Amino acid sequence: METRMFGRSGLRISVLGFGCGAVGGLMVRGAAADQDRAIGLALAAGVNYFDTAVQYGNGQSETNLGHVLAAQKPAGVYVGTKVRVPSGSFRDIGGEIARSIDGSLGRLGMDHVDIFHLHNPITANGGGETLSAAQVRDEIIPAFHKLRDAGKTRFLGITAVGDTATLQDVIDTEAFDSAQVSYNMLNPSAATDLPPHYPAQDYGRLFDHTRKAGVGVVGIRVLAAGALSGSTERHPTASAPPEPIGSAHSYAIDLERARRLMPLVTEGFAGSLAEAAIRFAISHPAMGTILVGMATVGEFEGSLASVLKGPLPPAALDRLNELTAGFVGEPR
Repeated sequence: METRMFGRSGLRISVLGFGCGAVGGLMVRGAAADQDRAIGLALAAGVNYFDTAVQYGNGQSETNLGHVLAAQKPAGVYVGTKVRVPSGSFRDIGGEIARSIDGSLGRLGMDHVDIFHLHNPITANGGGETLSAAQVRDEIIPAFHKLRDAGKTRFLGITAVGDTATLQDVIDTEAFDSAQVSYNMLNPSAATDLPPHYPAQDYGRLFDHTRKAGVGVVGIRVLAAGALSGSTERHPTASAPPEPIGSAHSYAIDLERARRLMPLVTEGFAGSLAEAAIRFAISHPAMGTILVGMATVGEFEGSLASVLKGPLPPAALDRLNELTAGFVGEPR
């Protein structure tokens, strides 16, 4: 398994991480034996980053991950979790964060996590469940520093969802060590300029900012929550299609556009659309590790096989650009 330096952290993290999210659902609703087997396969393959959150099954993902890691006792692995501060707690952000990490550590059975991510969207002025740039600067960062000083986390992160300019500014502060960035074949704007009138959020070459600030990147929504499988079928363990992040305004539109990328398969660049999407995500050097949702052990094995084939070749990336050019001008 290839490992990459994760920003300025000094960590070398496997290019394929183990996502414990609720969309795939294996670590939330899967059988304990399947969870144990999938993690065992991951560890044997060299996967060393495990990503969870209290929001995944109301803590169930953290509990299940903690049980498996305690039983298997792997060495040299890194665990990240997250906090989403509800708007009802905005008057006590520091207290909510402290309570959240203590709950996470209890469920994980650990005395610290390696990376602790803020899970709220970040916008210029806040509102609703989003946090403003000022709240991040004046309340989130000091609260996170207290956790780090107390030894409850080693590194600090954000989920890069919200206003593009605000996300760029937050990353530029160098206050965070990690950013979870939505990056996939439907929206590559974290890495490259989008053509005018392209139907997606323009993340404004966010990777330029992460690289300059020394921020490690965790790639999320690599399969666009399953749309980039090209199939409407969802395993019973998986969630219903969630709201897209950064791409179309509906999952159905993401799925329709994904199917228009099938020439990558029929022309021999990849064995499946999902394989193409996974290999695309690891093609950019700014990517540290990617998370791929899974409902079954077999889906993890498929992701692993795709990663081991390496990044897409330049010819495939050129063909992808030709295909996505057809999206220009369509409604988002």
